Amino acid sequence: MTDLTAVTINGDRLWNSLMEVAKIGATEKGGCCRLALTDLDKEARDLFVSWCKEAGCTIKIDKMGNVFARRAGKNNDLPPVMTGSHIDTQPTGGRFDGVYGVLSGLEVIRSLNDQNIETEHPIEAAIWTNEEGSRFAPAMVASGVFAGVFDLEYGLSRADEDGKTMGEELERIGYAGDEPVGGRDIHAFFEVHIEQGPILEEEELPIGVVTHGQGQRWYELTLKGVESHAGPTPMDRRKDALLGAARIINAVNKVGINNAPLACSTVGMINSYPNSRNVIPGEVFLTIDMRHPEDDMLSKMDAELRASIDAITEEIGLTQSLEQIFYYAPVPFDEGCINAVRSAANLCGYPNRDIVAGAGHDACYMSQVAPASMVFVPCIDGISHNEVEDAKPEWITAGCNVLINAMLEKANQT
Repeated sequence: MTDLTAVTINGDRLWNSLMEVAKIGATEKGGCCRLALTDLDKEARDLFVSWCKEAGCTIKIDKMGNVFARRAGKNNDLPPVMTGSHIDTQPTGGRFDGVYGVLSGLEVIRSLNDQNIETEHPIEAAIWTNEEGSRFAPAMVASGVFAGVFDLEYGLSRADEDGKTMGEELERIGYAGDEPVGGRDIHAFFEVHIEQGPILEEEELPIGVVTHGQGQRWYELTLKGVESHAGPTPMDRRKDALLGAARIINAVNKVGINNAPLACSTVGMINSYPNSRNVIPGEVFLTIDMRHPEDDMLSKMDAELRASIDAITEEIGLTQSLEQIFYYAPVPFDEGCINAVRSAANLCGYPNRDIVAGAGHDACYMSQVAPASMVFVPCIDGISHNEVEDAKPEWITAGCNVLINAMLEKANQT
């Protein structure tokens, strides 16, 4: 930072804005259900846009419904410094996931206005459409189109379980914009977010400096044995697909443990057939999710997984079909943006540590087209994607204080 005095935001105003948006789609347990491109999503978008206009911003909306609120800079020919996240939630989501990053962008703009601070580069606060992927798969599809990972036709054609497409729903709620999706220069991108894990709270640290996003491999595995009567079939003659699945689940867990501390491995779904109490299961379907921030380690985990499945199925006498259905490359964030976040945290006097993002975020796709990084703050008990998701006001304020100072460092570069 060139100025040794930290700029601070209005924490009370940010908190009040969060609580106001939390009323839109509020659930009985204190969370939010605000699925992408529903009427509730529109209501939250409308409120954000009205607040941004009151703050003097110009609004542009692209063809994927991404919303960009711009605060002018001294030189509007320079590319903007952007921040943002998403405003949609899980069906049983919380009050902070995503929307905290959106409203922090607004609070940065409001606080710069309050303090009459001009920046060389314009500042933009963004809403990214359908980050969660809970209504339209895949997740992060609109920032993915912006980054060129998906084409526009693919994004607009994503359909929900009722067959309604994103394109149709954007038209219906009035957020099918005219702006091209992507294809423009971004000087830097930052996203502030709750950690969605327990590390920062357990270590009593208010700020995580996000250096990487974890790579992911998703698999679908089908095991086939022989259905047979549970009574007359001797134990040593069985080809029990569910027994194989149980051993593989344990093996998947060991892959994560063996590659600690950054590896994660999970079986999240399992279906057993014929699912009858007195029939030895003849077929099992299960899903596997493996994550690591280093691609070499992710490949090593893949090899360990395949070796374990081969050994287990051979021992029991099962056939198998393992398919990797999704690969998401590890994301190394930009060193300059990482340093800006770290410097801002130190300038503000907040203890901090480097941390890896275990979940997918819009910043991960944005890192493919702009220098990017993230700021994490704790959440209580590390719980997210849950109606009880919670955070302390002082954490929320700290994250936005770091954000504004990191953005100022980049926004005043000439």
